[in-house]
Amino acid sequence: MPDIPEKDNLPQDENEALRHPPKPHEVVPIPTKELKEGARQRAKKLPLLQRIVKHFSKDKDRFRELIINSEPLEKRAALLTDGVLEKYELERVGEQRMVGAIFKGRIQNLEKGLKAAFVDIGQAKNAFLHYWDMLPAANDSSVEFIRDNESAEQKSKREKYKITDIPELFPIGSEIVIQVTKDQIGTKGPRTTTNIAIPGRFIVLMPFSGQCGVSRKIENSVERDRLKKLLRKLTIPQGMGVIIRTAGEGKKLRYFVRDLHMLLRRWAEICNTINSTEKPCMLYQEPDLIERTVRDFLTEDIDRILVDSEEDYQTILKAVGEISPRSRSKVVRYKDNIPIFERFNIERQIEQTYMRRVPLPSGGEIVIDETEALTAIDVNTSGHKGKGDAKDFVVQANIEAVKESARQIRLRNLGGLIIIDTVDMKNPKDRKAVFNALRDAMSMDRAKHQILPISQLGILQMTRQRQQESNTTSLYMGCPYCQGRGIVKNPRTMSVEIQRRLVSVIRRLRGIEANVGRELSFRVFLHPLNLERLRSDDRDSISDIEKAYNVSLSFRADPSFHVENFKILNMENGEEVR
Repeated sequence: MPDIPEKDNLPQDENEALRHPPKPHEVVPIPTKELKEGARQRAKKLPLLQRIVKHFSKDKDRFRELIINSEPLEKRAALLTDGVLEKYELERVGEQRMVGAIFKGRIQNLEKGLKAAFVDIGQAKNAFLHYWDMLPAANDSSVEFIRDNESAEQKSKREKYKITDIPELFPIGSEIVIQVTKDQIGTKGPRTTTNIAIPGRFIVLMPFSGQCGVSRKIENSVERDRLKKLLRKLTIPQGMGVIIRTAGEGKKLRYFVRDLHMLLRRWAEICNTINSTEKPCMLYQEPDLIERTVRDFLTEDIDRILVDSEEDYQTILKAVGEISPRSRSKVVRYKDNIPIFERFNIERQIEQTYMRRVPLPSGGEIVIDETEALTAIDVNTSGHKGKGDAKDFVVQANIEAVKESARQIRLRNLGGLIIIDTVDMKNPKDRKAVFNALRDAMSMDRAKHQILPISQLGILQMTRQRQQESNTTSLYMGCPYCQGRGIVKNPRTMSVEIQRRLVSVIRRLRGIEANVGRELSFRVFLHPLNLERLRSDDRDSISDIEKAYNVSLSFRADPSFHVENFKILNMENGEEVR
């Protein structure tokens, strides 16, 4: 560890630097036009064959890049669409990837009031398992199920067992296999389910469910019919279920067969660990950021992947070669001296992501506040450069605001209840247009969400699946200065408190017989902002106290004092009085 000299022993120029700390960094938003122009220029440099294929694709007007940055303490992945940041993930060294992890656990306690079990999974906190998550899951509305592969035993359980039977089926001390669906947040342990789902590249394997289907996000009816036929051809063990993911669109049967065999081998390894281990333990963990990125993002509409680490570059090349060999040409090793996130203006966009006020392209802004109960987004139209009449201006501002809100929700990984306070619109058609704009903007979000129509008060309510802490919560801590309130008392309030404390101290000391009739002397140490208030606006009030109580008051400012703190010393003995 480097030797750090004491402040007093520093050279004079360094002491001078400490006395003048840097000014707060101001985040200057990058114009969207500038980002899109940069992306357009980069798109022109793609290989000729790739540009030809791009020209005939359905997304020929969009240029999508996946930028991966590896550093000693963390790895980051950013998805750019026409240069604009659309998705951002980071993973830090030493952090455990809990969501999606499968554990062998032991039931520690059953809470009838909560209708939940607490399960020992070998971690610091017991897992939370609701009774509903211990029964076979109902069919997911986002999946069209077309094949029943349930065993006779599964059908019997589905028809026979109810939530009231849980304590009998899973008594305290019984072993259970569960999967984490929601990470530990604050003091709460991870939330889990017994309905296991192991994602592959093109399919999801559900070992305890016999339902097989196709994701409804694949909208082309001809393609859906083709995938249904392929699904019926797959040889799936009795009692297991399979869902074809969106990434499976356009893929041939061999891709699904290979993915299924890989997932079955993985499940066999999990079963071996279950049988060979007696204590609660982790059986399976989701792959790291690099592998997840390849699995989830490498689709035909990604035009380029840039990686600044040679090790990760080789890892991605190998993974891409197994999934889609023709996509290997999309993977590029970044070698410029400028850091990769700075080169593509990602750092500045990330900084803007954590701002409370987010500017909109046409002026105006949205204001985002995260609280314990919900996230509130307020639409502020001041400065909005609307076109046309006032009615069209309001609708235009709201549509722009909800689109940016959807982007911020993804980037910040906001979850739970989200409220958007739009500008009032009287016409139901206008409210419907804004509602549809938000729904379309959220359609690309992988997290499950539900959006309610705009109310008469202009409030748009939605919920979004919360699997982990928001990025803001995981990267920031409560301000030690204001204790997380975001505000401190102003100088006027502090002046009142100081005067009130002085009068209280003086009257108490005047009650002592030895102090009757003689002058008392006090010195107040306080923050410079508060001293400035006492010397200017409240000078007369201080003089009145001195005259009324026959005391001498002196003040000394100290920048190291908290703006809400002060200290009163009795000058006779140097002791603090309260």
